[in-house]
Amino acid sequence: MSPQPPRCCSAPARSPPTPCPSRPSSRSPATRSPWASPPATRSPTPSCSGPRLAPEPLAADGLGGMPQEPVKVRWQVAEDPLFRKVVKAGTVTATPNFGHSVHPEVWGLRPGRDYWYRFMAAGEVSQTGHTRTAPAYGSPLARMSFAFASCALYSHGFYTAYRHLADEDVDVVFHLGDYLYESGVTAENNWRRTTVDPSLAGETLDLARYRQQYGLYKSDPDLMAAHQSHAFVVAPDDHEIENNWADEVPEERSQSQGALWMPRRTAAFQAYYEHLPFRASSLPDGPDMQIYRNLRYGDLVDFNVLDTRQYRDDQAYGDGSDPASPELTPDIYDPSRSMMGLEQEAWLQRNWRQSTARWQVLANQAPMAETDLDETEAKTLYMDPWDGYIANRNRLLEGARTSGIENLVVITGDRHHNYASNLMADYDDPESAVVGSEFVGTSIASGGDGADMTTGGESLLLANDHLKFFNSQRGYVRVRVTPDELSSDFRVVPYVERRGAPISTRATYVVENGRPGVQLDTQNAAVGTKYADVPMPTLNR
Repeated sequence: MSPQPPRCCSAPARSPPTPCPSRPSSRSPATRSPWASPPATRSPTPSCSGPRLAPEPLAADGLGGMPQEPVKVRWQVAEDPLFRKVVKAGTVTATPNFGHSVHPEVWGLRPGRDYWYRFMAAGEVSQTGHTRTAPAYGSPLARMSFAFASCALYSHGFYTAYRHLADEDVDVVFHLGDYLYESGVTAENNWRRTTVDPSLAGETLDLARYRQQYGLYKSDPDLMAAHQSHAFVVAPDDHEIENNWADEVPEERSQSQGALWMPRRTAAFQAYYEHLPFRASSLPDGPDMQIYRNLRYGDLVDFNVLDTRQYRDDQAYGDGSDPASPELTPDIYDPSRSMMGLEQEAWLQRNWRQSTARWQVLANQAPMAETDLDETEAKTLYMDPWDGYIANRNRLLEGARTSGIENLVVITGDRHHNYASNLMADYDDPESAVVGSEFVGTSIASGGDGADMTTGGESLLLANDHLKFFNSQRGYVRVRVTPDELSSDFRVVPYVERRGAPISTRATYVVENGRPGVQLDTQNAAVGTKYADVPMPTLNR
């Protein structure tokens, strides 16, 4: 729905794996350092994702300047950044089949601890990454913090928000999709006004080109600083492969129709795995990749990471927006149509029934709360997010209620806006109960500088009583969780089309234990552009 545009350490058994961040190399690719993408940790349980060896990460053949032979890579995990106390070490083999990326899995680390890690190959030592393991499974936990981000179209601006994210003291970062975009970068569409190799101008269609695209995105020092500092839990939305794809169906305007689609999806998932923090359990099998998973932080929070692309039915009535009602758009109310597939839905409901955590957080890609585009009594809804799969949404929220989930919070990307919304049991029933809360985080760069308020934002607030906050600038969301409340800070920068923007908190919304729905805590003065005449897009076909 949005505009075109290595892994590491973990905790002991019974403690969820720890995502390992990566530190950018101080060398330029021209110096032939083997480290193209620095070490990065994945989710806070036992395992580690390392760098990709590629002294020429922008090489058009996708080989990264590496010979077509295996390379031994040593890794170390220490309790201090100077590696005076190394607690785990080993060797893995980087093979040409997976772009010379490495994904060692490290078990036996202590829960709830900070660790530092690095890699060694070809006589070179990578920069040092930092990670924090999750607490022991089911252990009492008084507080934890996390951040979430999404939508980083390289050509729309600098990744200043990532730089600020690197400085945050959080336990883990969730990236909710559109880590990169499939679109090429040209002199005409590059709002950074930096020089980019002409070989990156075309759309990303095959493995070599996807690897090259990751090489470009991960050349940004601010993105690498964020990986260096924090464990990342990642899930794709659409642009990691192609805009608005749905399982085996490419978008309507795709360059990969028919027999070209599944090979493209296969290539995209392989490059995604090579460059981002996943364990071996997520190793792609052709065009399929295990994305949805569960992470537990003591007795405080259960995170369920969703996959809303691989198993969904094709969007009803095209990829855009339509006047919506049971009479006008019956397919979006059809209970047989799904956004997540029946197997994943059963997995989620089972997790809810078995969980004893205080808070349930869904890491989700596209907005779950209704976003009606029509200020009258009629409705106009987007077909790509959950509004196009109403029966699935209602069934999911009812399942949370019947499982006794009192503190359901959904965190979401995709929209390039900040929202704080109430989740309703049925948006077609004016008397419907509030059953949860949703925080939608804005983009890192997609959309350019943005504005605090837009004409489209005003319209959304008028048309959707359950929507309590809107902002259209760039940034991320920082979340603090205690047994009593979950507090979300909407962190924004005033501009991204030039470097050096400061960060500030535009507003803080909280959810109280046992009281579903968002509440304003504090609101600060707007920074940057206060208002822009930008309507909500009503068609994306």
